[in-house]
Amino acid sequence: MTLFHIIVLALVQGVTEFLPISSSAHLVLVPYFTGWDDQGLIIDVAVHVGTLGAVVVYLWRDVAAILGDLAGAARGRRAGPGVRLAGLIIVATVPVVGAGFAFNGWYPDGLRSITVIAWATLGFGLVLFAADRFGLTVRRMEHLKLSDTIIIGLAQVLALIPGTSRSGITMTAARLLGIERTHAARFSMLLAIPAITGAGVLKGIDLVQAGDAQLTTASVTAAALSFVTALIAIALMMAWLKRATFTPFVLYRVVLGCVLLALAYGGV
Repeated sequence: MTLFHIIVLALVQGVTEFLPISSSAHLVLVPYFTGWDDQGLIIDVAVHVGTLGAVVVYLWRDVAAILGDLAGAARGRRAGPGVRLAGLIIVATVPVVGAGFAFNGWYPDGLRSITVIAWATLGFGLVLFAADRFGLTVRRMEHLKLSDTIIIGLAQVLALIPGTSRSGITMTAARLLGIERTHAARFSMLLAIPAITGAGVLKGIDLVQAGDAQLTTASVTAAALSFVTALIAIALMMAWLKRATFTPFVLYRVVLGCVLLALAYGGV
């Protein structure tokens, strides 16, 4: 794998991970359009780990509050709001963990099909538009209830289908529940932390067992580059959502989905 190949993958992952447009789909599309060999799931997860670092840095106040309150509760202090938030994140994560193990057993290489990506990109993009257009904006992240997080967690299972977008489907569910856009994005990014950590650990074990030094170097380089681009993308997205809607992301998904459908079914 060349350095240019790694740079392209890292840029694609960094830009798309937290935008509601599906990073996993774009990582599949890179070899499809360039003719390069598929980079495989280990490199995919390496760039995901880089974006994990970016979200932890961007949301360091939330992360610090959660860890601080959990540490305090462990020492017998009264549970702070960070403990409750940690509990909600766990509840929302459980469904995708269970489904992910089952999915990995049935489809170890994932549903890396252009047709699947095309329909998921288009369909769930339109669902995001409807949720953002008709959903209220009256609640914040601190207003989330247990039932809300169960719904968001079940929605996150759909992200196992490439093209759905983990961030996109969780933001969609949050908007349907009336959560403000920036708070929907914040909770979605917090949910990414355990999801990406779990995937990184599993594939990290595969990487160590492979004993491939070249692959290890490529993975570290990809992770570092994706960290920088993801941090920039997160900041820009949050600035946009403070004053506007998800419509530009929906339009991008609709155009991309239609193009992929045309390619998949031989229309062009």
